[in-house]
Amino acid sequence: MSESVYKVIELVGTSPNSWEEAAKNAVQTASKTLKDLRVAEITKLDMKVEDGKVTAYRARVNLSFKYVG
Repeated sequence: MSESVYKVIELVGTSPNSWEEAAKNAVQTASKTLKDLRVAEITKLDMKVEDGKVTAYRARVNLSFKYVG
């Protein structure tokens, strides 16, 4: 088996509906330009609040992909 190297980046996905959708949005958007995505790790969840109401869910995601140098 050959050795591989992976790069990890941090993204923040948003959604008006849920944290799950926010995380999914981050990964789907990244997949448009990054190849060989491997693992997505949720590191933080928070919400945007305006006038006492939740207006957005945010998920901070560490995403790894195969590094080709």
